[in-house]
Amino acid sequence: MGEKGILYLVATPIGNLEDITLRALRILKEVDIIAAEDTRQTLKLLNHYGIKKTLTSYYEHNKAEKGNYLIQQLLEGKNVAIVSDAGSPGISDPGEDMVKLAIQNGIEVTMVPGPTAAIMGLVLSGLPAGRFVFEGFLPVNKRMRKERIRLLKNEVRTIVFYEAPHKLIYTLKDLYEELGNRKIVLARELTKKFEEIVRCTLEEAIEKYSAEPPKGEFVLIVEGMDEKEVQEDKRQAWNEISLREHLEFYIKQGMSKKEAMKKIAEDRGISKREIYKNLIN
Repeated sequence: MGEKGILYLVATPIGNLEDITLRALRILKEVDIIAAEDTRQTLKLLNHYGIKKTLTSYYEHNKAEKGNYLIQQLLEGKNVAIVSDAGSPGISDPGEDMVKLAIQNGIEVTMVPGPTAAIMGLVLSGLPAGRFVFEGFLPVNKRMRKERIRLLKNEVRTIVFYEAPHKLIYTLKDLYEELGNRKIVLARELTKKFEEIVRCTLEEAIEKYSAEPPKGEFVLIVEGMDEKEVQEDKRQAWNEISLREHLEFYIKQGMSKKEAMKKIAEDRGISKREIYKNLIN
């Protein structure tokens, strides 16, 4: 077998067609095949820039069959570009699976970076952007969705989600029930004519979108829990058990008595001397 092809993950505009790099346009012109999550959407982009290229579909419901086909093409030496419906492929879409397949088959993978709705929404939110966690789309099932949100209750970093308009109100209500009335920023139609950034609380967001049906895909940016509150919650939890039980907990994990008492002092926010004194008594 000859030289293998290269798999390119090419970021495309999330709305405004001008948001594409010169390198992205060159790669789309040069590759042998473009695999698109939504061929109709990608065709608009290609026609806009006068690019005529073999276009095939690659999306969630055909990724197993089409993934094998694309790997075969790459093994035969053809270069393939993966593009998502909009933004950076590989994030909350089947591009992730294609990368794994390529790596397993020893195929070179590279990326042409560009727009990502999650990052744009986060930066425009005004909430802390230095540390954040991206959760993508939450489960459709209500119980599973609430369980996922519950796991984020003590997350101190800013939390970023994607959400479809028809599920927005359900997600907002679940976020409110599990996290309380936190600040939230809702970004929609990013880079488009009717781009909108709504900064409010979860309670206000529920009221707003209960009165007016949401339109467009949303990026939800939710503030993390205050670190002081997290520490206080942990201290309250530790204070519900005795110092002796607290000590035994760390001893069972293999810590020395000295190390355990130091950790207990940190957990409870008191001095090691006080811990020692109480344990001796």
